[in-house]
Amino acid sequence: MNKKEAKKILHETLGNHFDKGHELLFTCPACGHHKRKFSVNLDKNVFKCWVCDYRGRNIRRVIRRFGSYLQLQKWDSISGRADLERFADLFSEEEPEAGSQKIQLPEEFISLTSDKAPATGRYAMKYLQSRGVSKQDILKWKIGYCFDGEYRNRIIIPSFDEDGDCSYFIARSYTGDSYKYKNPRASKDIVFNDLFIDWNDDLVLVEGVFDALVAGNAVPILGSTLRSGSDLLRKIVRNDTPIYIALDPDAAKKERRIIDMLLRYDIELYKIDVTGYEDVGSMPKEIFAQRKENASFIDRDNYLLLDLLTGV
Repeated sequence: MNKKEAKKILHETLGNHFDKGHELLFTCPACGHHKRKFSVNLDKNVFKCWVCDYRGRNIRRVIRRFGSYLQLQKWDSISGRADLERFADLFSEEEPEAGSQKIQLPEEFISLTSDKAPATGRYAMKYLQSRGVSKQDILKWKIGYCFDGEYRNRIIIPSFDEDGDCSYFIARSYTGDSYKYKNPRASKDIVFNDLFIDWNDDLVLVEGVFDALVAGNAVPILGSTLRSGSDLLRKIVRNDTPIYIALDPDAAKKERRIIDMLLRYDIELYKIDVTGYEDVGSMPKEIFAQRKENASFIDRDNYLLLDLLTGV
């Protein structure tokens, strides 16, 4: 990388700075603290604000988020980062129209978002509380239940596309039914609750919706693998979103396939340790936050080494 040009682009994007040799100090573009506490290290390709803790391993994220399109083009030209033209295989097919799948919630759906849940929802609320689901979670995710009908005695967690339309829902038994899940006959090739996702922030990939409730800014892949050409992969690549992987401990092969795919598209990637728990959904939120903070960075080199050592 041409450091002189890199500093020029950073100056255009972030303003004046102190040059301490190994790092550049700017005013933080995220919190705007009056002192120059935003550190950028060109050699290590990392950045961190010592006030608000806005951080990352790819300086391009800062240029993309706070700079202009021209500045981003300049950065890509000096950093050797491939643009979307390299990923023609991903974007060559006609992309699905956003929010194209729309479904209706069951007629018997009863919302749990009101201050006083109906008497029939007592057991549904008890189940949610046992899973660590808070009232705030219920309000945000618009969780409800069905007391009768096809989805009798099931928690209903809707998914909303970026336009706010229902695109899918999860129906989970709260009475010990042998079939835990009874989901609608609709495609799972969606971005679950796209409406609530911040594509400029770290995104966690998890297995199921209860995992996502714990993980925060997260997408459940609903038991499938992240496949080439999917709407989720397109959005990750287009937004250059940093990904944290937190799949179930018994999903090693699936996890490796997803890692391999994301590395092919130069995605900033981390792995969260989920050992000791059945899944992320059974993990206390504060424990998950700690493990996310200590997540392992994955690049092509250490991934290939791990592949050789494990033989997976």
